[in-house]
Amino acid sequence: MNEKVIVICGPTASGKTSLSIELAKKINGEIISCDSMQIYREMNIGTAKPTEEEKQGIKHYLIDIISPEERYSVADYKRQAKKAIKEILNKGKIPIIVGGTGLYIDSLIYEIEYNNIEFDEDYRKKLEQRVENEGIEKLYEQAKKIDSLAMKKISPNDTKRILRVLEIYHATGKTKTQQEKESRQNPPEYEYQVYALKWDREILYERINKRVDNMIKQGLIEEVKQILEKHKKFPTAMQGLGYKEVVEYLNNKITKEEMIEKVKMETRRYAKRQMTWFRKNKQTIWLEGQADTKENIDIIVNNLAKGRE
Repeated sequence: MNEKVIVICGPTASGKTSLSIELAKKINGEIISCDSMQIYREMNIGTAKPTEEEKQGIKHYLIDIISPEERYSVADYKRQAKKAIKEILNKGKIPIIVGGTGLYIDSLIYEIEYNNIEFDEDYRKKLEQRVENEGIEKLYEQAKKIDSLAMKKISPNDTKRILRVLEIYHATGKTKTQQEKESRQNPPEYEYQVYALKWDREILYERINKRVDNMIKQGLIEEVKQILEKHKKFPTAMQGLGYKEVVEYLNNKITKEEMIEKVKMETRRYAKRQMTWFRKNKQTIWLEGQADTKENIDIIVNNLAKGRE
């Protein structure tokens, strides 16, 4: 029988971090982050990275593992997450995957393989040059013609994922959708118990707005300035939500007020896309975000116990 791995996902600002830490304390677990932005060092405020105090002594994996300049693929994530799962299980503890990056979660729970794709660095540079000269809109339309199914889940502003769709097609001659379908050959190595937090939309949007205001107060603008000063070439990570808008502000393209509103709006849109993504995972058990943390922990603990009987 496969060993159990718990997954806690859901939209941004839904309370995944606090729930997972309380759960880890209760079930002797350790946490593997599943967040495509928290992997970057120096990017703390804009990624809502848990502080040492918030972690309450619970070990976290795959946070602060690469420089903002580096590229990091789904294949990299899957390989390192699998290694962390084994390490936690070998300690006799329970792995808890926590985050909102649907692609990373799917790579594990559906055993999707991306390792056979060799990306062309020159092609990537050409695409980045086009983004700079023409804007992202033309590339978005090009990607849509190649893989309309994949593009339904990708925002017209999501440069990173739009380029990935084009790169996969360039490298393999196959669409991202085809590639994923063909790569789900093997059954999952572990029994993943997937939970997602859901909220009333208006309340979630209020939480997002409040979180963005707090990030500004905590020094998000200063954080971005320091990263840009420290790294000679423009970091890949600066394309991330909350960061690219601050860069626009620092380049005097928008006012501070416009930047704050834009971050809030784009984050709300992102949360909506996350909910759509997690709804398609058939095995997901939905937890009420507004419920007491203890109630949600009891549901997870009871399901874990049932699986062991």
